[in-house]
Amino acid sequence: MNNNKKFFLDNIRFSEGSDFDGIELIPLGSEQIDETNLSELSDELPVLPIRNLILFPGMVIPITVGRQKSVRLVKKAYKGNRTIGVVTQANPNKEEPLAEDMYAVGTVAHIIKMIVMPGGNTTIIVQGRKRFEVQEYVKTEPNLVAKVSYIEDSFPVKLDRENKALVQTLREMASKILMLNPDIPREAQIALDNIESPSFLVHFLSANINGDLSEKQSLLEMRDGVEQAHKLLEFMMKDIDLLELKREIQSKASSDIDQQQRDYYLRQQIKVLQEELGVDTPEAEVDKIRARGANKKWSKEVGEHFQKELNKLQRTNSMSPEYPMLTNYLELLVDLPWNETTKDNFDLKKAQKVLDADHFGLEKVKERIIEYLAVLKMKGNMKAPILCLYGPPGVGKTSLGKSIAKALGRKYIRMALGGLHDESEIRGHRKTYIGAMPGKVIQNIKKAGSSNPVFILDEIDKVGADHRGDPSSALLEVLDPEQNGAFMDNYLEVDYDLSKVMFIATANSLDTIHPALRDRMEIIDVSGYTIEEKVQIAKKHLVPKQKQEHGLEAKTLTITDAALNKLVEGYTRESGVRKLEQEVGKLIRKITKSIAMDEEYPKTVKPDDVVRLLGTEIFDKDIYETNDVAGVVTGLAWTSVGGDILFIESSLNRGKGGLTLSGQLGDVMKESAVAALSYLKAHSDDYGIDYRIFDNYNLHIHVPAGAVPKDGPSAGITMTTSIASALTQRKVKAHLAMTGEVTLRGKVLPVGGIKEKILAAKRAGIKEIILCHKNRKDVEEITPAYIADLKFHYVDNVDEVLTIALMKEKVSKPIKFVFPEDKKEAVLN
Repeated sequence: MNNNKKFFLDNIRFSEGSDFDGIELIPLGSEQIDETNLSELSDELPVLPIRNLILFPGMVIPITVGRQKSVRLVKKAYKGNRTIGVVTQANPNKEEPLAEDMYAVGTVAHIIKMIVMPGGNTTIIVQGRKRFEVQEYVKTEPNLVAKVSYIEDSFPVKLDRENKALVQTLREMASKILMLNPDIPREAQIALDNIESPSFLVHFLSANINGDLSEKQSLLEMRDGVEQAHKLLEFMMKDIDLLELKREIQSKASSDIDQQQRDYYLRQQIKVLQEELGVDTPEAEVDKIRARGANKKWSKEVGEHFQKELNKLQRTNSMSPEYPMLTNYLELLVDLPWNETTKDNFDLKKAQKVLDADHFGLEKVKERIIEYLAVLKMKGNMKAPILCLYGPPGVGKTSLGKSIAKALGRKYIRMALGGLHDESEIRGHRKTYIGAMPGKVIQNIKKAGSSNPVFILDEIDKVGADHRGDPSSALLEVLDPEQNGAFMDNYLEVDYDLSKVMFIATANSLDTIHPALRDRMEIIDVSGYTIEEKVQIAKKHLVPKQKQEHGLEAKTLTITDAALNKLVEGYTRESGVRKLEQEVGKLIRKITKSIAMDEEYPKTVKPDDVVRLLGTEIFDKDIYETNDVAGVVTGLAWTSVGGDILFIESSLNRGKGGLTLSGQLGDVMKESAVAALSYLKAHSDDYGIDYRIFDNYNLHIHVPAGAVPKDGPSAGITMTTSIASALTQRKVKAHLAMTGEVTLRGKVLPVGGIKEKILAAKRAGIKEIILCHKNRKDVEEITPAYIADLKFHYVDNVDEVLTIALMKEKVSKPIKFVFPEDKKEAVLN
């Protein structure tokens, strides 16, 4: 039963001269409901919304009214027949509740007394009369008025044996709750004994059970009185179980205190027995820790601190809570590898072989790592920038770090930073706290057992921050070669030298890395693999690995390069090879099933076999389209999963010179289109464009596909060529693609993602590519075999672009431009 309920208004005390002086106090539960006005109740009732409270028939409760609309309703009703409908809000957070925010069933209430409190709130004492169900709300102003239907209590007047037993059980359960809960006044038993009506007994107990608001409302809404009693009994049984459990816990806590005293005497006896049996005593544990500390290669300051803490442990009672805390701390000190390092293997040729064996491609990245190791070999210390391998998921950033550790002969540690949002995860907790522990950096150094491991800080771009601190700021000290020689962990309390640790961070994005943290790292761009590289990786690494994992011998199955190419292009769309490995595993798994079931299977897997086993291709690649239509030009785009081609379409229609851009273009791309159009307007005479077109025709630029967002400046020259083709109706050179930013002066600027864009162009059947002259260096970094059949045009301005891209020949059906002033058709020459 609800501990907070008072069963009588006699329990309430008012100050002298209050508005309650002289009124007759009515019990909070009363069977004597005034029936005089119930028969005259209207089918429309003013409704008072209340929160966190359910009014049952016969119950008398105080309600504090604060909302102005509710105050006006109460005062008006109090001056009238004092009858209102009380409905509980289903959504208590709604300040101005609507019909959907309130329960459908409420209780007719009679206002017994109304007083205005000193604070301005109005409090009313109401008695529940009868339940009703809201059919609809007919008014919302000045207060809620509802059309209602009334619900009659349906508890049997004459009780049969089963119902008598039910009522008696309710009384017994209520008495048991009163016995188990000392917070409920003893007078409540008197009130319970004086209730004769079974119907009112159910309402009385429903109002006072210790349950959720929704549970009480469900009891109020029940039409069948016997069903309501059964449900009420179920809630009361749960309450009894909770109260009995509470009493059991209190009893157990009391016995635990006695148990502690008993344990003390037993421990003293155990101590004597341990000494007799020669088992380690606390003194022996201290001696072992001292012996281990004597062999450590730590500095003088750390040694003095260790001895100080050890002396403190000797003076501490082994029964004290501080004893295990000090023991754990000292064991950490002796477990850490102070100045203990593994011998580096600086055979750079071996390192190159290890990297080549573990990773195909990534030549630029591997070259930079070898350079880094060469400097380390010559210099002899790690005072160098921390490496950060940056690139899309699945390209081998984490495994590169493992290969470096393997090549150097160092221990390997990986610390996942994704989702880290507590600064103490890096620096640790102060050891005075219960459950304190060192930060993950010190924990991993202890785990490695060496002071010079290769330490991978994985997903450093996904470090979070909240009220507990910013881990990125804590990492500043860890990753600064000038500071990490004296790293201070809050738990350790002494400096630890991290300068010999080789830290390598990995990240998918640089935008979310703290600027100061990014400044401390040397970024190495691990770009995505080309299709050709993915095929070789699958052939040399993924297929053998999956064969081994599926229990197949190497000679059992062969997958052709064409089949692997089909897998890469038709079933994956990623920069790395993680999804490709899954698809290779899926393919081999299906073949393994056929072998296990003695079915026929292809011993040499070809492209057709891939489609038959894995189903139709998931992805389609864009293919070059013809140049028969003016204004359609092929551009090159970079995506997070590699390069792709896109088409810029421009068309003209009669109008007043408007410009329409479509295809989910971003702001930068829109500005590129505006700059291209402005340039062509300013140089229309140079390209044989009739200036009157700009005032008499609308220009529409569209970039398929419309559902894919696009942005960036690299489509600048593509848009310029597309608009120029539409204005001159000249054909665009066949099998030509381009990428580059354009300025208002017609300058062509370099763009990024060249490697991915060029390989996408090759896959789409492009034969010639226009690039900014400054992008030549990016082309030279691509393996020559991949681009042997492509022709590159390097340009500096738009004049060169249009000279290469636009043919003198016009499209087969050119637009015939018509201008109002000459009233005749003129084909643009």
